[in-house]
Amino acid sequence: MSIAADIVERMVAWRHDLHAHPELAFQETRTADLVARELAACGYAVKTGLGRTGVVGTLSRGAGPAIGLRADMDALPIREATGLPYASTTPGVMHACGHDGHVAMLLGAARHLAGRDDLAGTVHVIFQPAEECEGGGRAMVEDGLFRDFPCEAVFGLHNWPGLPVGTFATRVGPIMASLETFEITIHGYGTHAAMPERGTDPLVATAELVLALQTVVSRRIAPTEPAVLSVTQIHGGEAYNVIPDRAVIRGTVRCLGEATRQRIAGLVEALAKGVAATHGATAEITYTIGYPATINAAGPVRLALDAAGAVGGLTEVKDEIAPSMGSEDFSYMLAECPGAYAWIGADGAEPGVPLHNPAYDFNDAVLPLGAAYWATLATRFLHPR
Repeated sequence: MSIAADIVERMVAWRHDLHAHPELAFQETRTADLVARELAACGYAVKTGLGRTGVVGTLSRGAGPAIGLRADMDALPIREATGLPYASTTPGVMHACGHDGHVAMLLGAARHLAGRDDLAGTVHVIFQPAEECEGGGRAMVEDGLFRDFPCEAVFGLHNWPGLPVGTFATRVGPIMASLETFEITIHGYGTHAAMPERGTDPLVATAELVLALQTVVSRRIAPTEPAVLSVTQIHGGEAYNVIPDRAVIRGTVRCLGEATRQRIAGLVEALAKGVAATHGATAEITYTIGYPATINAAGPVRLALDAAGAVGGLTEVKDEIAPSMGSEDFSYMLAECPGAYAWIGADGAEPGVPLHNPAYDFNDAVLPLGAAYWATLATRFLHPR
């Protein structure tokens, strides 16, 4: 299956327009309007406002199974440094993760599928807001996504720098990690820096705690259980000659297994309190449970691999790719409906700029491949063999 040239041209135009007008989580009103307008123009029943700014388009072709295809829409709070003619016109906001391309690919597939009269069943195209740490997937599920648009299976697709164009990759089981964040405030007693004995130094306790936290994964979690704990912020003090009364540590935890996830939460709290107490200080911990791990079901993975293998431009289809310790709120949809999340290669002849980088731009060569995958997957799902 291939996507018609006129649809490819539309996808490029949509993508460049979206790139020039990025919108942050739950602010995707212009993007949602564009999506709703294009879906309605090719015959989809359109529901807007699901999960605040999400859009669902439904193409019904009589009795048969129902499939969900999902794309994310939001941008990131990053100042763009590409210098492209279609660079962001919104200061401090850019599509640095390729969601502009994801929207364009799914819109292209939706237009292609609208021209098919030989389908038997229903396609729900799901345009999700707020994937970037704001839980738009959860918001859509809680707002009745699968109640109002029931699906036998739901599928997600993300462009992937690090894999060459023409590559498709997925796996059974966890493919993306869970996401937690923590904030630890060490409370001491401030004093003159020349008289440390008269106070309780929270910075010394903080320094020791940063090192101690590194032992959580290296010494308290089995090497066979993938996990990452990263301290990303340390704040404390404002003057050269003052020992402050408090210091703050922030960071993130990523896991593939639920038991490991729960164990690390307990270890972070115990270490923080123990190290603080050793120095005569106290610790206040805020541990925020975020996205669960993204876990693919075996049956949908087989369907995804079968569809990708039938797309001429996808010349390498990988079924045992190593999981990423990044996180994805498509996990909330997979927790409610079996499905599969996959990566589509984005690198050209040279390695591409990584995701979330100010110089990143989605590779337009991926657009017809991603749209063809979506269209093939939906067509095969609605024509079971």
